Amino acid sequence: MRLALRRGIRYHLSITMAVPAITCGCGGIGRRAALRSLWDKTRGSSSLLSRTIQFSQPQRIPCVPPADWPGGIQMVIHLTKVTAPYLIRKRGIFYLHKRIPKDLVGHYGMNFIRKSLKTRDRVVAIRLSSSIVASLEKEWMDIRFNIPDEVSTFEFLKGERNTEPLLSVACQNYLQMKGRLDDKRFHRHTTRVVGEVIELAGDKLLSAYSRADAVAFRDKLLARKVSSATVKRNFECIRAVWNYSAREYGLNINNPFANMNYGTGAEPVKRKPVPIESIRIVQNECMKADDEIRWLIALISDTGMRLAEAAGLHKDDVHLDGEMPFISLVEHDWRPLKTRGSKRDIPLVGAALWAVKRASEACHTGFLFPRYCSEAGCKADYASNTLNKWMKPFVPEGCVIHSFRHSLRDRLRAVECPSDIIDQIGGWATTSVGQGYGEGYPLKNLYQWMQHLG
Repeated sequence: MRLALRRGIRYHLSITMAVPAITCGCGGIGRRAALRSLWDKTRGSSSLLSRTIQFSQPQRIPCVPPADWPGGIQMVIHLTKVTAPYLIRKRGIFYLHKRIPKDLVGHYGMNFIRKSLKTRDRVVAIRLSSSIVASLEKEWMDIRFNIPDEVSTFEFLKGERNTEPLLSVACQNYLQMKGRLDDKRFHRHTTRVVGEVIELAGDKLLSAYSRADAVAFRDKLLARKVSSATVKRNFECIRAVWNYSAREYGLNINNPFANMNYGTGAEPVKRKPVPIESIRIVQNECMKADDEIRWLIALISDTGMRLAEAAGLHKDDVHLDGEMPFISLVEHDWRPLKTRGSKRDIPLVGAALWAVKRASEACHTGFLFPRYCSEAGCKADYASNTLNKWMKPFVPEGCVIHSFRHSLRDRLRAVECPSDIIDQIGGWATTSVGQGYGEGYPLKNLYQWMQHLG
């Protein structure tokens, strides 16, 4: 009888034969002679299974009833179906889908491995996947029992070692130990850079990152058409996080993000200053409209403040009662400052003085510009889109709200204002150590030079 097997499924076949003593004529014959005689008598049979006396099979395998063989020979055939739980089929193509052991997920940054075997034949897929899985098992065993050079075998087997962190954990440790968790700008930049690396290469152990991951991160940045300075700044961040955790956990391995060639990148965007004629036009239009948006533009036009600095002002930051009205720019919970040098006093003159007076008169919440600022935070990015859109008809192409900051420096240069006074008014970093000593110029000196802007 025939056995119906499923096409494309692999089976293991084992045959057990029991041949008792066979007598023929005047004496017994040997096992080999008996088998030869048996084969000669059954040579014409259509299949091997037609000569089976017993057949035992696992579940779901069809059964063949026993058949008598001459000579009392007994044959038992066992068929076992080969299963491959790590194979999946998608659109007719077989894929290897293997779960990574839980203790090695951090090494690879993923929970599963999925790879197309590029075949529709199950037998071929089983052969290929079996070879791959065997290699993976060997690799996982090597990783688990890889003894570092600086650790003795006894110490390795004795107990727990200082566990190597994932990159996400290393980032949190870096922010915490640097004491910068309250610095929203620093925190946002660091978490963004680390998040992009994790999105690209996975959240892996530090030692699991390779040079290929670093190169892929650089290429992703360059694909955005950013400048080489931006690429360098991103790598400085991820390199600092990696180095800090490597020292903390005693990892004696090279940093894959170090010594990177950043490429040429795109040309950095150079902000154009707003010409003085355009500044006057914008200020006149602001006084005509006389609303919160225009007050903010007028304030920036004659102070050179950053947009976030101006939008995040509180009424307590404004001092209008004295002979020299000014803004005391300090850091708030809702709006941090970019640098330490950004904390400063800024004299109010011209359109900026008019704008602050109008905003103070209309202030009811404590914030000068409640449209863009509250205790929840400062929406400087949101304000930038609105202000730039309104300014566009009145300024040359390429000029934006931040261009007023560049214009202020040119306007102060035009009246021969000393560069260190310009730096103090604008909150720019000084170039020498000596200029950082002392408290700087008094407000009176700053006010005198700002009056020349009129």
